[in-house]
Amino acid sequence: MSEFITELRTPKIYAYNDSRFPNCLKIGYTTRNVEERVAEQYPVKLPNQSYQILLSEVAIRDDGSSFRDSDIHTILQKRGVERLDGEWFKCDLNEVKSAYLEVKTGQAVEKERIFAFGMRPEQLAAVAKTAQYFRSFAEDENNQGKTPHFLWNAKMRFGKTFAAYQLAKEVGWKKILVLTFKPAVQNAWQEDLQNHVDFQGWRFVLEESEWQNAVELPQICFGSFQDYLGKNKAGGTKLKNEWVHTINWDCIIFDEYHYGAWREKSKGLFGADEQLYQTMQSEAAEMEMDMPDYFDEDSLPITSHHFLYLSGTPFRALNSGEFIEEQVYNWTYSDEQKAKKEWQGEDNPYLSLPRMVMLTYQLPDDIREVALKGEFNEFDLGQFFEAKGTGDKAKFTYENEVQKWLDLIRGSLRSTTIDNLKLGSEKPPMPFGDSRLLGSLLHTLWFLPTVASCYAMRNLLAQKQNQFYHEYNVIVAAGNEAGMGAEAILPVKKVMTSEPLKTKSITLSCGKLTTGVSVAPWTGIFMLRNLNSPETYFQAAFRVQTPWVLRGHNPNDPNNECIVKEDCYVFDFAPDRALKQLADYCVRLNTDNKNPEQKVAEFIQFLPVLAYDGSSMHSIDAAGILDMAMSGTTATLLARRWESAVLVNVDNETLSKLRRNEAAMAALMRIEGFRALNQDIETIINKSGSVKKTKQKANERDLSKEEKKQLSDDEKKEKSLRRQIQEKLIKFATRIPIFMYLTDNREYSLQDVITQLEPELFFKVTGLTQKDFSLLVSLNLFNSGMMNDAVYKFKRYEDSSLSYSGISKHEEHQIGLYDTTISFLEYQLGSDVT
Repeated sequence: MSEFITELRTPKIYAYNDSRFPNCLKIGYTTRNVEERVAEQYPVKLPNQSYQILLSEVAIRDDGSSFRDSDIHTILQKRGVERLDGEWFKCDLNEVKSAYLEVKTGQAVEKERIFAFGMRPEQLAAVAKTAQYFRSFAEDENNQGKTPHFLWNAKMRFGKTFAAYQLAKEVGWKKILVLTFKPAVQNAWQEDLQNHVDFQGWRFVLEESEWQNAVELPQICFGSFQDYLGKNKAGGTKLKNEWVHTINWDCIIFDEYHYGAWREKSKGLFGADEQLYQTMQSEAAEMEMDMPDYFDEDSLPITSHHFLYLSGTPFRALNSGEFIEEQVYNWTYSDEQKAKKEWQGEDNPYLSLPRMVMLTYQLPDDIREVALKGEFNEFDLGQFFEAKGTGDKAKFTYENEVQKWLDLIRGSLRSTTIDNLKLGSEKPPMPFGDSRLLGSLLHTLWFLPTVASCYAMRNLLAQKQNQFYHEYNVIVAAGNEAGMGAEAILPVKKVMTSEPLKTKSITLSCGKLTTGVSVAPWTGIFMLRNLNSPETYFQAAFRVQTPWVLRGHNPNDPNNECIVKEDCYVFDFAPDRALKQLADYCVRLNTDNKNPEQKVAEFIQFLPVLAYDGSSMHSIDAAGILDMAMSGTTATLLARRWESAVLVNVDNETLSKLRRNEAAMAALMRIEGFRALNQDIETIINKSGSVKKTKQKANERDLSKEEKKQLSDDEKKEKSLRRQIQEKLIKFATRIPIFMYLTDNREYSLQDVITQLEPELFFKVTGLTQKDFSLLVSLNLFNSGMMNDAVYKFKRYEDSSLSYSGISKHEEHQIGLYDTTISFLEYQLGSDVT
């Protein structure tokens, strides 16, 4: 029977070079093994193999038919590529790839187009959900005159630029304006457009001279938010940007939107909580933002039919209620790693994405005592790494302690805390002292507090006692000398250009290169500064998750891939702060209706957390992470969470939906203080409309004194009424924890509060039925995500108080309000609690 069975032979196109013939490629065809076929063309072996196979692809068209190398030759010659002897051509690999795609797809391909990959499942889902939302929005009569907004909450490596272009293609947009808050990402937007066959004929425009009004194919205008919406000295639009303001765009895409979430609009929304707004401002400074403070889409001097927002860490946007569930597509680190684990079959597109591991260290007392502060003796990284001076004269204030820290992380510190461990325990794995870590950490990023501390660290590493670190190229990516934007990356890449596996480097930064850049060899990041903002923390942390894959490492197999980085590491020396950031990331970016412990548990399946507590290092579970994240919490602090403006949403969109819902309006107006709610909402919407129109006039001409006064009066009236509604809703929200104290049920999420079995008690305490409250939550009047977090933390605190007091679960509701929690009710209700 075997004589009737023939081996299936797959036709292939291959290309290889030969060092003896520079700038030339041989392009051939075979149905056999490419490596064997090329070797046959070199029957006489040289002392050093002179050829390298650069391309090996299946020679089958998209319609299923096969093709030959002569088809590639023909296209190259039509393009003017010089043909030498036989199948040799004077060209580079990209020209061959482009010609290959033209034959394979059966359509003309511009020579710079070398990619034809499709969308991954999550990109397809994002495009489909967004397109459907925009279409349904347009079909709804209630949305006439309104512009739809949609957010992609998608971590780095999602491929936001590529997917955004695919969305434009799906819905037929022709005029797209990309406004970025970080101009350094220009290369990514430009390369995705210019290298993929799906976007042939599309134009990437940076200035007016490149824009063509009559072009039928899409045009992408790219610019920075700061430039295009910035003002000239006279307060008007910059002359070079006026053309951008005259176009009615099909879509404006706000890239790196986590920077844009701090804006003037926020002050109106959070005005009732001045402390919260001040925190936001300090976090904005922490992110080194450089942007106008008047960002508000409703009064933009540029018009658009759609708004799309892109961010890997949109905490503010999600928690402020700016977007509701149907306006958000989520793709988090957990989603990515779960997809990697569950992929069936070959060609797993997530395989190269490293797993992250967090290691936190409680420093020995003799090191950390110089930087303990506050009521709870918290370790202050900013104080510990405080430095003064510039350049070669920069020096740490506590240089002896920082030197001990350098000794500690390479495992050479002699300390009673490290050496005198309990019998049977192991020394904790230190970054540069454990063989399992040391071999992986060839290139690391150290995130320090200031420019001075970066230079002080460089100077200290260079000292004689730090001979170990002299093997590392130390790069200071901080201050003016490091260059602006993308320039700061050049010295880092220069160190890694030739042999990244044979070199070592430490990059010192206090902000540069911590967002919007990809450095594949970075495998670990040291968090050496206080960071209040989870945006900053995880934007920086995810720098080290960039895949590191060596392709063509085997000179005879160009499709061979070697994944160098299986794991990457985050090292933190302020454990409580680090785990609070981790908890924030898990809880605030996961919009599923689950309690925080469930969200953290799902997350740490894919990002294990190891903590060294001064005696041993062990993994921490979800409950442990949340407990450490809550360390230092008091009943008074928890009470203030229930007075926070982030728990309620009083933007125009939410108020409009509320006003259109008769049942919701009736429920609220039954509560004292909301009698004039309908009239107040109407006034707010009218006044904000008037303010918007006046501000649009201000973009075109100077306002008269009367117009300025009217604008000021309208703004004051609008903000005053909005704040009054906000304060009344917050007052209602403070009744929920009182209900939780009185109920016999265990509520760990907002859903538990709504669905538990004591409706009469809920009505007595809050003034609303559970059905009414559920309706208001569904309208986004109450921020379910933030309230969920507050409910959970409240119960965790109550449970820990009961446990500390020795009160059993059976007894706890029989004894009334106990001493450890009486301060909460006193804070809420006043001193006459009893």
